[in-house]
Amino acid sequence: MKTNVSARSPLLRKFLVKLAQRIALISLPPRSPSWRYKSISNSLGANLSSSTTGEAYSSESSEQVNIDQTDVCLLEDMDVPEIVEEIIDLLLTGLRDSDTIVRWSSAKGIGRITARLTPALSEEVISSILQLFSPGEGDGSWHGGCLALAELARRGLLLPSSFPDVIPVIIKALHYDVRRGPHSIGSHVRDAAAYVCWAFGRAYTNCDMKAVLEQLAPHLLTVACYDREVNCRRAASAAFQENVGRQGTFPHGIDIVNTTDYFALASRSNSYLNVAVSVAQYKKYLYPFADELLCNKITHWEKSLRELAAQALSLLVQYDMDYFGGHALEKLVPCTLSSDLCTRHGATLAAGEVALRLYQLGFTFSTDMQKALSGIVPAIEKARLYRGKGGEIMRSAVSRFISCISIAGISLNEKIKKSLLETLNDNLRHPNAQIQCAAVDALKHFIPTYLVSSGEKIANDIISKYLALLDDPNVAARRGAALALGILPYKFLILKWMPVMNKLCSSCTLEDKPDDPDAEARVNSVRGLISVCETLTAPFDQSSNSGDSVYAYIKDYVMRALFTALDDYAVDNRGDVGSWVREAAMDALERCTFILCRRDIAALRTAPASGHESELSVMEVNSSSSAHQLFDSGIAQDLVAGIAKQAVEKIDKIREIAIKTLQRILYHEEHLIPFIPHRELLEEIIPNSTDLEWAVPTVSYPRLVKLLQVSCYSKSVLSGLVISTGGLQESLKKASTSALVGYLEDSDINTNCEGKSREHLLSCDLLWVLQCYQKCDRVITPTLKTIEALFSKKVFLTREGYSEFYSGLVDSVGSELKGSKDFTKLCAGLSILGYISSQLDGTCTKAFTQLLTFLGHRYPKIRKAAADQVYLVLLQNDDLIPSENMDKAQELLAETCWEGDLEEARRKRSQINKMAGFSVATSLKSENQETRITDARNIVTTDENKSYSSLVDFSGY
Repeated sequence: MKTNVSARSPLLRKFLVKLAQRIALISLPPRSPSWRYKSISNSLGANLSSSTTGEAYSSESSEQVNIDQTDVCLLEDMDVPEIVEEIIDLLLTGLRDSDTIVRWSSAKGIGRITARLTPALSEEVISSILQLFSPGEGDGSWHGGCLALAELARRGLLLPSSFPDVIPVIIKALHYDVRRGPHSIGSHVRDAAAYVCWAFGRAYTNCDMKAVLEQLAPHLLTVACYDREVNCRRAASAAFQENVGRQGTFPHGIDIVNTTDYFALASRSNSYLNVAVSVAQYKKYLYPFADELLCNKITHWEKSLRELAAQALSLLVQYDMDYFGGHALEKLVPCTLSSDLCTRHGATLAAGEVALRLYQLGFTFSTDMQKALSGIVPAIEKARLYRGKGGEIMRSAVSRFISCISIAGISLNEKIKKSLLETLNDNLRHPNAQIQCAAVDALKHFIPTYLVSSGEKIANDIISKYLALLDDPNVAARRGAALALGILPYKFLILKWMPVMNKLCSSCTLEDKPDDPDAEARVNSVRGLISVCETLTAPFDQSSNSGDSVYAYIKDYVMRALFTALDDYAVDNRGDVGSWVREAAMDALERCTFILCRRDIAALRTAPASGHESELSVMEVNSSSSAHQLFDSGIAQDLVAGIAKQAVEKIDKIREIAIKTLQRILYHEEHLIPFIPHRELLEEIIPNSTDLEWAVPTVSYPRLVKLLQVSCYSKSVLSGLVISTGGLQESLKKASTSALVGYLEDSDINTNCEGKSREHLLSCDLLWVLQCYQKCDRVITPTLKTIEALFSKKVFLTREGYSEFYSGLVDSVGSELKGSKDFTKLCAGLSILGYISSQLDGTCTKAFTQLLTFLGHRYPKIRKAAADQVYLVLLQNDDLIPSENMDKAQELLAETCWEGDLEEARRKRSQINKMAGFSVATSLKSENQETRITDARNIVTTDENKSYSSLVDFSGY
């Protein structure tokens, strides 16, 4: 056991322990000790008969043991070999081992050997085991000691006379938790302690366990409800259940067992917030639970557990308000200034949550307690506890504390009000989003409680301050200010509603800070803007004419700003950050739509009846003229088209949110949203069902491509669809392209345009996309790849009448490829020119001419790709080059090394032009101009990094 080999091998140490204990067993006489504790008979019939006749086991337990005096004398006279003592020492040392398998095997060995010893020697073994629980021992010793005690109890070798020494140790082990740096150890010790309690329940009778169980039950339930680890919670619950089931009647035992079942304890939050609250209704467990939270859990090393413990503590307040309003708060308030970060953070949270809960239950705070609560935040600031390690954690806790005392209405003097407002404003400027959100939530309650009654001057100062922060160079300040404006109360906003909304509208757009764009600031501006709109429109009586200017501003400016935000595709090193803005914009557009529609419905219902006595129905509202409507047909069309575009783009989350937004708009519970074009088709595509998984591409795309048949939606939908069909994600590309081709082949879909096929309408929309998004590679490149994919599936190639499409496509491709360095874009464009050149159409010569120009491109790979396309075109279209030059041209294309010298490639290109009878003057002029520009760039660009950046762009990364 002491060799270096065993030190490195836990398995070897385990086998050595097993071997040693078996040597000890053959050295001792193989007899069963009569002094062993006997609780019940192994026969079920005997147990039932004893219960029927009323025979109890108290006679056995009163004597504690049934000892055969003859056997005892023989055992006391028995000589124990020295080797057995050495092996017992070895096993006791094994209980301290660093590996669980060695400790577990040692514990079982202790139990087996003790069964063959005398009562006196067994007492010595137990004393040696209890020494493992001394404060200086490590967690391994505590774990091994618990396992050994459990084994002794299971075998009846731990007599009830030892309970006074054992039970306090087990209680300590149930709460064993030692901090080690950023974490703690001890879960295995607590689990083993629960195992000891479980073994007690199986081994002893009710008479011996009654007093013990009264001591253990509160601790077992405390671990079952509040332990950090799920295995410990379940182990303690199992131990409690075993004791309740085997030890007879126990107060509320069955109810508690049903509450603390295996599955209910799986979730930590459910254990803290539901299970523990249900158990705490019994007074016997309330105060142990409260002490556990106050002493251990709100000072725990894990931040999330401290927050959960604070909420759990507040839920216990309902059972004894005087205790929590007095003793608990008096203990928490001094702890908010503790030098330990965990203690002061947990105490600050708990004090706020308990105060809030007491207020909600109608508790009246004493003057001294209100003064103590109001002085917590100034004392924290005075102690400079925001600085250094843990400052961010304390800022969040302080914001939550201010929110709680604001709701509770704790009285504050003017100096403290000013101090708390400055604290929250500082937190608003913090770069941590959680701290900002906590500060905003606190301001939402602090301002109405303490500042609304202070007059217009303070209101104007606060609004002006937040408006100024929207132009602050610090992006964190802009983010916080936008959120803060959104939570201001109506009495504040009505004073300066137009400057507030105007500034938020401008802050929503990407053009607001072109030199320093920040996606989070735009997201918060969108959220703040819609919150301001809802705050300003909520107090108005919808049947009156008050607030018409606010509603008109929402229609004319807010909706326009939100539509602009819906087109935010900003990208930084984190990816498509514009998707955050688009997500917020969709939510804001939905809420704005409901605001305007509610106003329209109310106005129409209160209009003069003009002979009609009944109120206007929903259909009458929908069919009424939109001349005086806030929500008109133009807004409805733009709304659905914009959200439908998001519903076909590449991000699964955005697609799902967009479709669910359309679903809520189409099937709004209060009233029908009017003026939506082609509502029947939309309801067919997007049914009012929760069964469809809209985030799955194969589910959403086959339905949504049907919108391409509607002219008012087709362009917007196609501009989003091409992002998916021409994207990089293969599964998404496959699903969307398959849906698009399936739509074109579906004969059941009507286009509602006489004499025009679906392919023709799609070609017109594709040209619109190419023209609308000129030089926007985000859209143009996937659009070209989409057209290439459609060409590869013989779309636009099987019928005549596409000359206009071919001509417009060649013009757009030519302008897009000119000067481009994007390999993907260039290759897609060359492929498109190749497909068009292969057609027996008047446009083929124009496309072939452009294709030949790329034989002299500055990038070798593009020259090679262009040569391949030209060769394929000549194989399919014999009309482009005279037949006498065809073989020579093909031979020249095949034999030339197009990836070699540029000048040589251009000479070969000129020869092909001559064979085809094309003029080369224009192309030579453009090439000379391009060469001069390139030479000038080479002269100016001497920076190595810039040239390397050009190489990266050239490589297509």
